[in-house]
Amino acid sequence: MTTRTGSSPLSPTRRAAGLFAAVALGAALLAGCSSEGASTDCGLDACTVTFDRGVDAKANILGVEAKLIGAQGDQVTVEVAGEQVSLTMGQQAAEVGGFAVTLDSVTDQEVKIRVARNAGG
Repeated sequence: MTTRTGSSPLSPTRRAAGLFAAVALGAALLAGCSSEGASTDCGLDACTVTFDRGVDAKANILGVEAKLIGAQGDQVTVEVAGEQVSLTMGQQAAEVGGFAVTLDSVTDQEVKIRVARNAGG
């Protein structure tokens, strides 16, 4: 008979518990995002928000609200964390309420921005 000492592989029960914990954490992170007239794609420190034009579009991301205020040509005005900022295509990120906000694209149907936490904030 062979006797094993040291660490043993994880039991199926422990693996299942670990997987369940990871899924629950992922669901909790995603539950922090909600939107109206917009869609979001979020990671831990940044979100891409695609606003529908012509509606009252807003999204709750990274603990703050982002709203599309208006768009004309290649310039848009958004409100992030209660502060309004105008963005233009190709412009460097604007600092707003502890976030870096950039305009990814603007079309007749939608406006896409990226909101990222500032490293120092």
